[in-house]
Amino acid sequence: MTIDIPTAVARYLDLVARATSGDQVAALYSPGATVEDPVGSTVLQGSRQIAAFYDALTSRERSAELLSVRVAGNEAAFHFRFRSGDGERTSVIEPIDVMTFDEDGLITSMRAFWSRSDVRLA
Repeated sequence: MTIDIPTAVARYLDLVARATSGDQVAALYSPGATVEDPVGSTVLQGSRQIAAFYDALTSRERSAELLSVRVAGNEAAFHFRFRSGDGERTSVIEPIDVMTFDEDGLITSMRAFWSRSDVRLA
């Protein structure tokens, strides 16, 4: 099966911006997938840990905009702008995520490259 990785990345960003539960984003991942966000932090593994990670976003106002994507084989590196806020304050970050995908188009790993110094208030 040939997967359309740019479409999978766009779908991921859409859910990061609109999902009402972490389970919706976690469904894009394979059962044993890993998330390291940011790189150097504790690596999360499996649907339960990944869903809990994304649950933290669902109570915030947020948006995600894809700035660029590069695909090689079954991997993608993409740069995007992510805004999140509580109605009074909004933060903006532009991480670079690297993902690998399985033959079914599910994410098997995600590593996010950013640090606290990259976050700014808008």
